[in-house]
Amino acid sequence: MKDIRCAVIGIGNCASSFIQGLEFYKARDSREGLINDRIGPYGLEDIEIVCAFDIDARKVGLDVNEAIFAGPNNTLVFQPDMPKSGVTVMMGQVLDGVA
Repeated sequence: MKDIRCAVIGIGNCASSFIQGLEFYKARDSREGLINDRIGPYGLEDIEIVCAFDIDARKVGLDVNEAIFAGPNNTLVFQPDMPKSGVTVMMGQVLDGVA
């Protein structure tokens, strides 16, 4: 079965928690705390972040695993040891509604 290739649009608090969570559970034998550790044939190990977009200059150009900790993000850091992912955050399209 092929991996789930995931693009992240907006490297904010939700993305930070999601990406930290992937690494947190991949690094442990326990899946305690997850409602489901498998959905059909897929598990956490099958999810791969392949591209990321943001419009904040503090995040664009950084590795996604570094950008998740950049301001103005303020979510809880529960997995501080994030390896380089090789995925660089690219500039997204600036639309209305941006402060």
